[in-house]
Amino acid sequence: MSSPTASTSALDLTDPTTFVRHDTHVFWAEVRDHNPVYWYQGREDRPGFWVVSRYVDVVASYTDAARLSSARGTVLDVLLRGEDSAGGRMLAVTDRPRHRELRNVMLRAFSPRVLGRVVEQVHRRADELIRRVTGTGAFDFATEVAESIPMGTICDLLSIPPADRPDLLRWNKNALSSDEADANLYAALEARNQILLYFMDLAEQRRASPGDDVISMIATATVGGEPLSIDDVALNCYSLILGGDESSRMSAICAVKAFADFPDQWRAVRDGDVAIDTAVEEVLRWSTPAMHFARTATTDFELRGQQVRAGDIVTLWNLSANFDEREFDRPYRFEVGRTPNKHLSFGHGPHFCLGAYLGRAELQALLTALVGTVSRIESAGSPRRVYSNFLNGHSSLPVAFTGR
Repeated sequence: MSSPTASTSALDLTDPTTFVRHDTHVFWAEVRDHNPVYWYQGREDRPGFWVVSRYVDVVASYTDAARLSSARGTVLDVLLRGEDSAGGRMLAVTDRPRHRELRNVMLRAFSPRVLGRVVEQVHRRADELIRRVTGTGAFDFATEVAESIPMGTICDLLSIPPADRPDLLRWNKNALSSDEADANLYAALEARNQILLYFMDLAEQRRASPGDDVISMIATATVGGEPLSIDDVALNCYSLILGGDESSRMSAICAVKAFADFPDQWRAVRDGDVAIDTAVEEVLRWSTPAMHFARTATTDFELRGQQVRAGDIVTLWNLSANFDEREFDRPYRFEVGRTPNKHLSFGHGPHFCLGAYLGRAELQALLTALVGTVSRIESAGSPRRVYSNFLNGHSSLPVAFTGR
């Protein structure tokens, strides 16, 4: 990725192919400089929305839960079609005070006692996978390694039976993105329904016979003195899968692609010149797996000189904020030793990602396994991007690892 210099016309932010066909960093650099908060004009069948691009404004908007609500939905595609049916029930699309109560329930899933076991398994899984592919010639890192780490981790967290995991991975891949340009909206909806039906069945089983697992914790919890409905348990398990698989997978793929593209940065990590924890933060900034999150204005207010009206959709573009020259020195350089690195890849404010610790742990496990096993990382073909205006990353990454 080079520093953007060319002029570009306004891009269609609603079209998943935009993010495959264009280097949108050129566009975002111009927007940040000349039109940092602008109105994206809607069509007859779809409303318009505000686009927020500068780091400082995105941070302020994430923090402003009083005037910017998550309850109607937090993904642009959903809001353009109406609102999220899980609003007020699933953590990500809930406002205070219920958000705080529900978050406290979900935090039990991320206690040190629970995560300690899971993180040990993450390191074992990453080490086994990297050893298996090193020295074998060209392989697809996206499908042969990256698919197994985050989904395996979240399934360990939820105690999902091993036989069910391939189905969950397939459904989840279809729910948020596609490997093809002509993705079918109904196929995505069907995939989401399959996940929800699966978790409804599992939640009923765990509520009837609870064990020492996260689904049992959620299924037997109370919010506001009342137990969660089976539907709400399923929705919040689904949210863990959504956040725990796709975003972590995109970051892992991006890490290896970046190391192949910038071998000097890989050598700095491999040789111990840069701490793995520091490199992980740069991978998260560079990958920015969730390109945006959205909110709905609850009242009229002004944002950088623009008049936002109650009911307006406001989109917060992490993909722009994480490369804002006002916050990051030389943002278009992948620098594993970058500090400070206050990226927004896990969001910010009251909706800061619940699984941030686990997401970091997965990348730490991957980089630790690479450092222990791999000497050289080389591209072995053309990567293929996912078709999405929400997820940022690749569905295929041919590479070759040379052993140490």
